[in-house]
Amino acid sequence: MKTFPTTIIEMKKGLKSGAFTAVELITHTYQQIEASEGAVQSFLNYDNHKAAALEAAKIADQAGYQDDGTKILNGIPIAIKDNILTAGFKTTAASKMLEDFIPTYDAFVVKQLKKAGAIIVGKVNLDEFAMGGSTENSYFKTSKNPWDLDRVPGGSSGGSSAAVSSRQVPAALGTDTGGSIRQPASYTGIVGMKPTYGRVSRHGVIAFASSLDQVGPMTLTIEDNALLLQAISGQDANDATSLPDHEQDFSSLIGQSIEGKRIAFPKEYQSEAIDLDVREAMNKAAEYFKNKGAIVEEVSLPHSEYGINVYYILASAEASSNLQRYDGIRYGYRSKDATSLEEIYLKSRSEGFGPEVKRRLMVGTYSLSSGAYDKFFKKAAQVRTLIIQDFKEVFDRYDLIMGPVTPSTAYKIGERISDPLKMYVADLLTIPMNLAGIPSLSVPAGFDKKGLPIGMALSGPVDSEALLYQIAYDFEQGHDFVNQAPKI
Repeated sequence: MKTFPTTIIEMKKGLKSGAFTAVELITHTYQQIEASEGAVQSFLNYDNHKAAALEAAKIADQAGYQDDGTKILNGIPIAIKDNILTAGFKTTAASKMLEDFIPTYDAFVVKQLKKAGAIIVGKVNLDEFAMGGSTENSYFKTSKNPWDLDRVPGGSSGGSSAAVSSRQVPAALGTDTGGSIRQPASYTGIVGMKPTYGRVSRHGVIAFASSLDQVGPMTLTIEDNALLLQAISGQDANDATSLPDHEQDFSSLIGQSIEGKRIAFPKEYQSEAIDLDVREAMNKAAEYFKNKGAIVEEVSLPHSEYGINVYYILASAEASSNLQRYDGIRYGYRSKDATSLEEIYLKSRSEGFGPEVKRRLMVGTYSLSSGAYDKFFKKAAQVRTLIIQDFKEVFDRYDLIMGPVTPSTAYKIGERISDPLKMYVADLLTIPMNLAGIPSLSVPAGFDKKGLPIGMALSGPVDSEALLYQIAYDFEQGHDFVNQAPKI
């Protein structure tokens, strides 16, 4: 009986050596999904992808597995968050509003994956329109944390994190607007990267907040993460914010010494608002870096405490604008009870959107209204500039910043859903990086006393992804967290 590895790098080795074919690997992947999906509930759609995936696997086997630098993911199974367009296959954003929507074209990142030879095995769950931190806001289902099925897997990329953590797939794409890759990665013990804003094209990604949204990779290891980011990066003429393609090799610094690297540890990330188990894990990580010859010093990011306030004004305002298109006329859900044009708008949006989406749309619309604009939106934009300046001042003296990803480990399903403020606090430590547009990486850093994963965030200046992977890889190799898997 053949055995199959769980990481991209090992899968590539197996395919190249002939230990198994892509067809066998994809068949095994669907077996893995079916074995645990009843418990984990990570996928929204995989059955309809099987025929196309197996056909793509045949093509991958015919192409072969020589390292020519192009098909860097040839034959590798990948899951896609369901707010990223896939031509001919449903893309719902986990909303009733788009329950039956089938796109006519692929998102840029999906095109990049196909170009690299990756095989898309299905679409995974999320909070509706990526608004939420637990996947409890999905119209269809609540995904479960593989480490404890009574707890959330995080969000909004909770389906992505659950699918990777449970070893259904070796990797998935997520999106991160205020922490939606890093927080679920932290909760489920995997690696998640929010790249520099503009590093990955947003074309074909259902918009939430356009100045904050970013697609990123979610994997089991650092090497896999760097490889997947390599595949999906690149300049795109269809995205005006897309950065020039410098043909960076994000793996280029992996394995190099971290001696002499200057690491900032903000005092705001060490407060009693952070759970004791999480603080202890960060202190151990700081000691590890010091023992490897890095310099770790305390700094301050004084305006980071305003991040949540700023984010929920700016992101909600942008969402209010972006989601105007769902009006019951052009596409998406239309109320069957509407008898006039006004009722089409009113009832379609009232029935088609869930409570969290409606809450944010109302906040955003109000903050943009006459009389409220200067007090809320304009002021939030000004404070965002101060947060960006805080990071610039730290990066003038340090190579990167370390700290926890979240104030606590994963909470129980239903524990916070009725209290939006408690839900929002979970993004306290991730939001500032989105506001500043800088890359930030979630790395497994241990477990709390309940056996739940703890994530460490490594954040750097614009274009520092390769450096973050270098530091994270050293930490990963110095610990055994990556080899510990949940028992479902």
